[in-house]
Amino acid sequence: MADIFLSPPAPGGAVVVVPTYNETANIEAIVRQVLGLPGDLAVLVVDDGSPDGTGDLVDALRQQHPDRVGLLRRAGKLGLGTAYLDGFRVALDLGFSRLCEMDADFSHNPNDLPRLIAACAPEAEGGRGADVAIGSRYVDGLRVLNWPLGRLVLSYGAGVYTRLITRLPIRDVTAGFKCFRREVLEAIPFDRVKSNGYSFQIEMNYRAWRRGFTLVEVPIIFTERSEGESKMSSGIVREAMGKVWELRARALVGRL
Repeated sequence: MADIFLSPPAPGGAVVVVPTYNETANIEAIVRQVLGLPGDLAVLVVDDGSPDGTGDLVDALRQQHPDRVGLLRRAGKLGLGTAYLDGFRVALDLGFSRLCEMDADFSHNPNDLPRLIAACAPEAEGGRGADVAIGSRYVDGLRVLNWPLGRLVLSYGAGVYTRLITRLPIRDVTAGFKCFRREVLEAIPFDRVKSNGYSFQIEMNYRAWRRGFTLVEVPIIFTERSEGESKMSSGIVREAMGKVWELRARALVGRL
């Protein structure tokens, strides 16, 4: 594994962790769009040994913007959950106070990042911002474009199913577009987080909520990717269905 890190942030700095696998069609454009946003955001790409050269593209961007672009290369396709956790570890060590996550395929609009970060700012909500801000597809109406009906029913149904079992007070339980205060991630024992895919998002939400942190949903419009291939699989869905019962059981016996 070759690690190439960005520079430590200014006080209050925010970073966007972006996991990639075969994203040459999107990654350069998405990094440049994030860098163009207000607030001097940094980007940390976690690439799982993409055979299409995604990591090399990011490395070229890092050389152009060494203070704001970081690259963490991993040896192979190790999973979405571990990619985020490895990226969070690096960003926490560097001192970032707010850590965002998003997909590399433009299903999440980078222009929504400032609203997520602002929701976690100290001055938000009368002096106390949220601890976790979630870019939600299911508040203020249904906010999904270009999904087939079956995929939409699956995603929405997963939210209903998860809320019934876990009592999570959010609608979009599987959203992968978020901003965390660093205190939230510092309070979660990463070595106990064993999920990937949808279940990783559910588990991180649940662990944060059970520790008393505040979760808020910020409405976004989610657009299905137009370039590259979706990473969705039936195995990811099965994992999520089982994980919610495991999390609820662990919480009940005090072993979360």
